[in-house]
Amino acid sequence: MLDFVVWAVATLGIVTLTIVLAERYGVEIAVGIFASLTVIANILAVKRIAVASLIGPAGVLVYSSTFLITDILGEIYGKEYGKKAVIAGFFANIVALVSILIAVNWQPAPSFAMPPELEKAFEDVFSFAPRIVIASMIAYLVSQTHDVYAFHFWKTKTGGKYLWLRNNASTIVSQLIDTVLFITIAFYGVVPTEALLGMIFGQYVIKVAIALLDTPFMYIATYTWKVISPNSVN
Repeated sequence: MLDFVVWAVATLGIVTLTIVLAERYGVEIAVGIFASLTVIANILAVKRIAVASLIGPAGVLVYSSTFLITDILGEIYGKEYGKKAVIAGFFANIVALVSILIAVNWQPAPSFAMPPELEKAFEDVFSFAPRIVIASMIAYLVSQTHDVYAFHFWKTKTGGKYLWLRNNASTIVSQLIDTVLFITIAFYGVVPTEALLGMIFGQYVIKVAIALLDTPFMYIATYTWKVISPNSVN
């Protein structure tokens, strides 16, 4: 459990640092980092990690941090930038998917061919089942779009107060949507219902823990923005 907290804090810290750089050099950096993280998360998802007795994809830390980015973008720059990040992430994954499929199916050069066991390992890691891909993209679009709109819903309802509330309320619900949609679409009818519910519960608990840990980083990002751009209006 301690390892999980350390890695989560490290990941959120690095992501927040990139957002601080974006505040200084341009919001496009934050959008680009968001898109990159969504691609990285899908690649890392082939490995499973254990957090106490819970099991989740290795990409859960990276993917969960994307919700922090859209919340920061929404808080500082407005809802439209959060939506742009979601769209950028979607197309980045399409490009990555097509590129990976080409690489997997391309005949290797005879003089530089990898040993058979390495070739098989490469294909095992980078080959995607169509159902998994569809589940991932649907869950991504629905949950990330919800996060953008929910964040601003709570911001309006609270009159711009209680940053911690809109950060957590939007992310925790969005993570539930993402988890339920992905696991249900990807594995319904393939694994028993009890196992399906166990997968949803395990991954969601991990994601909620990360969402709660990201709150201080949300405050760090907004504070540095006020220092760097005190005259800016979101």
